[in-house]
Amino acid sequence: MTERTAGVLDLGSRRPTRFVRGSLFVGRAIYRSLARVDIEGLEGLPGDGPLIIASNHLSNADPPLIASWLTPALGRYVHWMAKQEALEWPLVGAFLRANGAFGIRRGAADTEAFRLAKRVLDDGRVLGTFPEGTRSHTGALMRAKAGVTLLAIRTGAPVLPVGVWGTERMWPRGSTFPHPGAHVHVRIGQPFHLERLTVDGTREDLEAVTDRLMTRIAILLPPAYRGVYAEAAAKGGPTGPVA
Repeated sequence: MTERTAGVLDLGSRRPTRFVRGSLFVGRAIYRSLARVDIEGLEGLPGDGPLIIASNHLSNADPPLIASWLTPALGRYVHWMAKQEALEWPLVGAFLRANGAFGIRRGAADTEAFRLAKRVLDDGRVLGTFPEGTRSHTGALMRAKAGVTLLAIRTGAPVLPVGVWGTERMWPRGSTFPHPGAHVHVRIGQPFHLERLTVDGTREDLEAVTDRLMTRIAILLPPAYRGVYAEAAAKGGPTGPVA
């Protein structure tokens, strides 16, 4: 068993330890000292069972920001798929590791990341994901990959859409440290299940299902951030069965 796999499977309790609760308190204090932070939608989140958090991605500030507020609201760890080198950064890496993040080597096979993520969900835990796969260069949503869609379909885990904006100004690409003074927003939607439709005997392709997932995120964002999903969001959102 590798160290990375052990970090996922041998966590013991799903509930954050006293140390982690303290680190989250410090994390929220740091964010509030650097930025004006607005959080919407923390009420009524599922307290147990597998859950996929799916967010747009603008900045290295996104995972610890979301974890700082969502972990205490959920009452359990959020396990992020992070690039391995991010776990080696001072302070940020320690925060991510303490909160259940697991590393994926740059260039590692997609099957490795999928296997580790599925094991998190099969164990009834919360998985944090960025369906676009990387930070947006423009701030607007890019075309997402199908990995998160496959996870949702194969595990049956509900998806919790999250929209984040303002972090690209707080911690821009290429900056070593955050910049104070930004206005940061996190808007959390309602959990839903993804299904792959069958029309006239033909299964819906994964791109169409992924578009429905991403439209759920786009609706949570201001129009300037919706990118390739702007038209679908403007039409009122995704179609197809959700629960």
